[in-house]
Amino acid sequence: MLVEVIATNIADVRAAGAYGADRIELVTGIAEGGLTPSLGLIEAAAAVSAIPVQVMVRPHSQSFRYDSSDLAVMRRDIAAIRQAGAAGIVLGALDEHGAVDVPALERLLAAAGDLDVTFHRAFDEAVDQLAALRTLAAYPQIRRILTSGGPNPAPQAVAQLAALAEAAADTHLRILAGYGLSAETVANVVQGSGVHEVHFGSAAREDGSFARPISRERIQAIRAAIG
Repeated sequence: MLVEVIATNIADVRAAGAYGADRIELVTGIAEGGLTPSLGLIEAAAAVSAIPVQVMVRPHSQSFRYDSSDLAVMRRDIAAIRQAGAAGIVLGALDEHGAVDVPALERLLAAAGDLDVTFHRAFDEAVDQLAALRTLAAYPQIRRILTSGGPNPAPQAVAQLAALAEAAADTHLRILAGYGLSAETVANVVQGSGVHEVHFGSAAREDGSFARPISRERIQAIRAAIG
């Protein structure tokens, strides 16, 4: 079972690797759902991390719809992330109908090259998640989908996560379950859905707060819960 943890600074990056996480999602603007971090932070994280660093590519929090100017910024950020040596990126784009924005996605993937790509929780605003999954499965660069199975926390959407994991089983995609997971809930979600990757934010931190550091004890409790 792979455990991904959100990091927002270099202390987080070091702690996540030292305490037993398998992968990092590097973000800033966590109160806005995660935005692209600074180049300095990306470079430092890639240099010091002992585990793969996936960098958020999200220029604003207004929506998951992006115009040509947004996409130009995102493509430039992706080029900088590649240059910095990060393992991958986290992105997502929807159109006005709530479907995957294929033209936008293809422009971003063209800039990504061989980076490992996660499609983020924009997926949870898609009007038809199974159709969105089929669209994403056409792109080998996209390795996984971060999702809670819809707008509700993952522990409330185990059946949908199971349906998504089943649909992904015949593709190269993996379902990365996130949002609302904790050491107390993760085992039921994993067992009920069949996912092989899980994602943690505040639940991996002291006092369950992004204002506090990543906690060795909480990551160890998560790992113990999922065996």
